[in-house]
Amino acid sequence: MAVTVVGASHHTAPLVVREKLAIPSVATVSLLDEIKAACGAREAALLSTCNRTEVYVVEDERECAGAISNVLSRHLGSDASQYLSVRRDREAVTHLFRVSAGMDSMILGEAQIHGQVRDAWESCREHAGVVLNRLFQTSLLVASRVRTETGIGRGAASVSSAAVQLSKKIFGSLNGRHAMVLGAGEMAELALACFASEGVKVAIVANRTYDKAAELGARYGAQALRYEEAWSRLHDVDVLLTSTASPHPVVSEAHIAPTLAARGGRPLCVLDIALPRDVEPGVGSMDNVFLYDLDDLKAAAAAALDRRGEDLPAAERIIEAEGEKYWQWLTGLATVPVLTEFRDAMDRVRRAELAAASKRLGSLSPEQAAAVDHFSRALMNKFLHEPTVRLRAAAGNGVGLGIIDAARYLFALSEKSTMAPADALTTNGDQLTEERK
Repeated sequence: MAVTVVGASHHTAPLVVREKLAIPSVATVSLLDEIKAACGAREAALLSTCNRTEVYVVEDERECAGAISNVLSRHLGSDASQYLSVRRDREAVTHLFRVSAGMDSMILGEAQIHGQVRDAWESCREHAGVVLNRLFQTSLLVASRVRTETGIGRGAASVSSAAVQLSKKIFGSLNGRHAMVLGAGEMAELALACFASEGVKVAIVANRTYDKAAELGARYGAQALRYEEAWSRLHDVDVLLTSTASPHPVVSEAHIAPTLAARGGRPLCVLDIALPRDVEPGVGSMDNVFLYDLDDLKAAAAAALDRRGEDLPAAERIIEAEGEKYWQWLTGLATVPVLTEFRDAMDRVRRAELAAASKRLGSLSPEQAAAVDHFSRALMNKFLHEPTVRLRAAAGNGVGLGIIDAARYLFALSEKSTMAPADALTTNGDQLTEERK
């Protein structure tokens, strides 16, 4: 039983690739169905954000990476393998912990990823079983520890705040400037708060629900506009920030061009923090228009790393310790079906030998037969006790999977467990929601 993660992120793939690999939430279940059918994975989960698309699976044999790559290639429309990284077992576990804690984000320590991991877990529960449910739940607890016990999250920038800071490269101070925000989700709300703190006069546009724009506008002192009203107001805007959930661009050259003459040569900063992108790339080539997208935020990410780099070792120690605890739990879970099969096999031998001995002993009273049966059970239990204790101990010290393979070979046990992880969990008396020790 292996835990594997296959995916692309801002480390491995440019924005033009990531936006094609982004999976909308409504397509999550169908994608996981496709992946499980392709490779026979026991469990599967998907994490798709503005900076990553990652598929987590639990498989009996390590055969899923190629199948996942093929599925993602179909979504990309070309070979995705060059953009994908594959992590297995311990590395896969600690990777998700680092992601949840904001340590693998473009903006170090960003808080939004915690909620994105939580939402991904919730949307994938019907495809995630005991192993992945425990993995995602633990990753959220690890993220909370990192944020409370280290300074990783202290003063951490979000993608929205980093984008707002990026606009200062053009205008210097933003005080008194005018901005327009397209979108009314979490990232748009964070941008509103950042603009307000910089003294910017903001208009908020929701391309789906005006009521949501009005609610956010009232909260942050911004003016709410309907989508169709936005374009006629662009000539007054210094900064346009877009963060919609549209699957295709919503800002084109045709939207911007009519406003250029009325601007009188004033620059327009366009911040596109959506994935897929909201703004057509050609907008950036227009006169006095400065277009920045997610990949342009890497400089802000480097600055955040410099400011909080001293907190990284403490955070890594938390992740390493929690990763070891999870792996011990998982390998312990794997010992249960082996021990069950081992005991069943030995009991079959005991009963066969007892039947043969009974024929040789002749007629026995019920009391004598019970005594012989008790003796055979006690002898078997004595023989099994030490291997059982040692196998459980091996599961807890990091060498459990190798010992399990050796036990299967030595005692001619089946190569694959006939017990599902959920059954093993019940047998082991463990519960997913147990109080963490």
